[in-house]
Amino acid sequence: MNPWIIDLTASVLGLTCVFLAGRNSKYNFWVGYLYTAALFVLFWERNLYANLLLQPVSLGINILGHYRWTHPREGERSAEDASALKVSMLSWGERGLAAMAVLVMAFAWGWTLDRLFPSDPHPYLDAVVTMLILLAQLLSALKKWDCWVAWLLVNVSQMALHLSVGNPFMAVVCGLYLVNGCWAIYSWMKRYKNNG
Repeated sequence: MNPWIIDLTASVLGLTCVFLAGRNSKYNFWVGYLYTAALFVLFWERNLYANLLLQPVSLGINILGHYRWTHPREGERSAEDASALKVSMLSWGERGLAAMAVLVMAFAWGWTLDRLFPSDPHPYLDAVVTMLILLAQLLSALKKWDCWVAWLLVNVSQMALHLSVGNPFMAVVCGLYLVNGCWAIYSWMKRYKNNG
């Protein structure tokens, strides 16, 4: 399949998914299932193995998030909609642990990729992006406001990665994700303060 078509398809699906998530729509998960499949094919074509291997994990986190957003426990319900999970935040200690975990796991994963897949053009950058994505996805699945900070870091590093391997559409998409992420940081903070 033409890599440009895969890149464009993944870009459109990704924009749609992130746009819906930023607007607190549970329908982002349905688009996310298609997006995961498109990314798997894209990363296979470009030999970005850390991101390729991330896709089955991403699918699992997407399923978890879909369930959590639509089946909140007692005390987790949104004030706007009792059938929806409310936005919450990590503590500063949890943020520190998350940052340390990303750095340690990214180094270990980058080292492993460098030895297993010598054709990966940027194993350590690939690994950092992978670990940041996992963190951002997990925080998104749990509807933590902090996920948008993690997504901003993901978008900046992914722009560099995609430009370096010739995925221009995905680099543009990452720029649009940055804009959406800035808006979502503000919007989700309002929801958090309103117990939404």
